[in-house]
Amino acid sequence: MTRQPLRLAILEAERALAAAGVDSPRTDAELLAAHLLGVERTKLMMVPLVDPPMVDALRDLVHRRAARVPLQHLTGQAALAGVSLEVGPGVFIPRPETELLLAWGLGLLDSVARPTVVDLCTGSGALGLAAAHSRPDATVHVVEKDPAALAWARRNAQRCSEAGDTAVTLHAGDVADPALLADLEGRVDLVLCNPPYVPEGSPVPPEVRHHDPHAAVFGGRDGLDVVRHVVTCAARLLRPGGGVAIEHDDTHGGSVPALLTARRVLTDVQEHPDLAGRPRFATARRAAPPM
Repeated sequence: MTRQPLRLAILEAERALAAAGVDSPRTDAELLAAHLLGVERTKLMMVPLVDPPMVDALRDLVHRRAARVPLQHLTGQAALAGVSLEVGPGVFIPRPETELLLAWGLGLLDSVARPTVVDLCTGSGALGLAAAHSRPDATVHVVEKDPAALAWARRNAQRCSEAGDTAVTLHAGDVADPALLADLEGRVDLVLCNPPYVPEGSPVPPEVRHHDPHAAVFGGRDGLDVVRHVVTCAARLLRPGGGVAIEHDDTHGGSVPALLTARRVLTDVQEHPDLAGRPRFATARRAAPPM
């Protein structure tokens, strides 16, 4: 059995992925190789030669990735703000740009001891678990209505708790329910939400169209069906001075701030861009009661 140079196997994988139109062929090829070898991507250079079965396994994964199966489904993992999450069919894959929303929320909590945080439309549990990881003193509640996604969130919550993070409380619930988290009304320091927000019929990459749950991506004709309920829910849950951050489509740079502004109890409404300068999430604070 003749061993083969790993760099040549990765180069072959990169070419196949590029030919298939994958956006980051080199990165994906290296991450798939690292996954198979059980090493960090940065340590690949320390593995000069690999056995033929490993090369065959890499070709198989590359074939599936070239068919636009998400990289995260092939590795079974996604990451957000230092938290490793299990993902797969039935749950939305968290995106790196959501870390900007999380950073805003954590900054808001800098001066708050033992904060209460709510993650609405949690999916895999990403935002809530990342908040609990960054703020061990926080009480974190995560909400999801889809049973399949909630099962993934439960699995990730257990893994994070076993790794030493503060446990979160999971809720099977719908943001459209006016009684959702009624016992937390007026007591929450931070509401985070990455809801379904893509307008129905919008073009999306094959990875999203065929593998992310439709209901976790699309938010009705204008993309705001769920966002409207999130704004109402957040306004009810927040304590005075508390804040809400909602991710949205890049066409919603005016509409989501307008929805927040329309709630008289919310103030300091701001729009925030992603790293490409596109509108990506909106924030607001709960106004203090009149003197």
